[in-house]
Amino acid sequence: MSLSMSEFARRRARLIEQLAPNSIAVVPAASERTRNRDVLYPFRQDSDFFYLTGFSEPNAVLVLIPGREHGESVLFCRERDPAKELWDGYLAGPEGAVEQYGLNDAFPIADIDEILPGMLEGKDRVYYSMGFDAAFDQRLMEWVNIIRSKVRSGAHPPGEFVVLEHFLHDMRLIKSAAEIKLMEKAGRISAEAHCRAMQRCQPGVTEYQLEAELIHWFMENGARSPAYPSIVGGGANGCVLHYIENSKPLRDGDLVLIDAGCEYEHYAADITRTFPVNGRFSEPQKALYQVVLEAQAAAIDAIKPGNHWNHPHEAALQVLVEGLVELGLITGMTPAEAIEKETYKTFFMHRTGHWLGMDVHDVGDYKVAGAWRVLEPGMVMTVEPGLYVAPDNTSVAEKWRGIGIRIEDDVVVTRDGARVLTAAVPKTIAEIESLMAGARTAA
Repeated sequence: MSLSMSEFARRRARLIEQLAPNSIAVVPAASERTRNRDVLYPFRQDSDFFYLTGFSEPNAVLVLIPGREHGESVLFCRERDPAKELWDGYLAGPEGAVEQYGLNDAFPIADIDEILPGMLEGKDRVYYSMGFDAAFDQRLMEWVNIIRSKVRSGAHPPGEFVVLEHFLHDMRLIKSAAEIKLMEKAGRISAEAHCRAMQRCQPGVTEYQLEAELIHWFMENGARSPAYPSIVGGGANGCVLHYIENSKPLRDGDLVLIDAGCEYEHYAADITRTFPVNGRFSEPQKALYQVVLEAQAAAIDAIKPGNHWNHPHEAALQVLVEGLVELGLITGMTPAEAIEKETYKTFFMHRTGHWLGMDVHDVGDYKVAGAWRVLEPGMVMTVEPGLYVAPDNTSVAEKWRGIGIRIEDDVVVTRDGARVLTAAVPKTIAEIESLMAGARTAA
C-alpha cells in the first residue's frame, strides 16, 4: 500500500496554482546525518519534500516554476553511478526522476550551482522555508548574491522571499482518502503492537522488553520504524511525559504507560495506553483511570466539523477537573475555580492533542487570525488526556502518588463527526483486564 505518483503530481500542481506569477519555489531534501564516525543514522526524507515528490533519496532539491515552458516541476538529484550503487543501493538518477516520479525535468545535483541561479534570475518572488536548514539557507543566499553581483549588467535578482510553509502546510493539514488509508494501516499495526505488549507484560519484565515487542510487530508488518521514540514507563516513570530511557523492571502493583506508534509509508500513528503490570487495576488506579477515559470520550464527542480546535480540550479538561475535585486531589475550590486558577496543571500539564500526519506532531496552524481553527473533514488529530500524580506530591493521599495515566487515540474528522483510527486496542478497564487475563491463561 502506497500513494500513487499521480497524487504527488496533483499536490505539486495544486501548490503551483497558489504561487504568484513570475515566482519560484525551492524545497530541499533532508540530508544524511552522522551517528558516529562513518556510521549514518537511517535516512528519513524531509516530510515537505516527500509530500511533493515521493522521492526518498538525500541530496536532492525540488524547484517549482509556475509557467515554465519546459515543465513546472524540476528535480536536482544524484546521477546514476554503478560503482556507488554496488555499495549503497539503487539511485533513480535524473532520468528515473522523470520516468518513475513524474517530474517534468531533472538535472544532476552536481550542476545546481550553474543552473539554479539562472532559474532564480528574473523572478520577483522566491518561496522557501527559511531557518530549517542553515547550510541550505546559506547556499540559497549565495545563489541570490551571484545574481545581485550582476545587477549592473542587467541581472534582476528576486525582490522578495515568502514563507512556503504557509501554503504547503495548509495543504498537508487536510488528508486525502489515500492518506487516511495509510494512516488507518499505521493505526492498525500500532494497535496490534499495543495489544501484544499488554499480553507480554507481567511483573519482572523490563520496560525495554515491552518496547522490543512493539518494534518487532511494527517491522513484522512493514512499518520499518517507530514514528517517534517509544515511551514505556512503569510506575512513577509514567509521570515523566517524555520518558524514553525504558530500562527499568516492571513491578507488581504498578501501572505501565506506553506511548508508541509506527510510521508506515511516511505516515505516523500515535497511541497511548496505560495498564496494570499484573493485569489487575487497584481501586485508586481504577478511579483515576476512569476519569481519564471519560475525559477522552468527551473530547472525541466534541470533534466535528464546525467546532474549533480547542473544543475537545475544553471538554476533556472539564471532566478531568471535576474528577480531581470529586476524588479529593483538588480541594477547597469548585471545578470552575480550579480551571480559572489553573490548579489542575499540577496533574494535567499538557494539551489534549495535536495534529497528526507525516510528522507525529504534524504541521498546520492551530489558530487562524487569532481565533482557534475550525475543524474540517480530513483533519487528523490525537486525543490524549492524562493525569499524573508525582511520587513526591505530599499534598495528596499516598494512595494516589506515582500514578501516571494517559489514553491516546488517533481521530479523523469526518463529514458528520469523527472516526477513531486506532480503536482496535482495548481501553476500558474490563477490556484491558480481560485481554491480559487471557494471555496468562494461554501461557
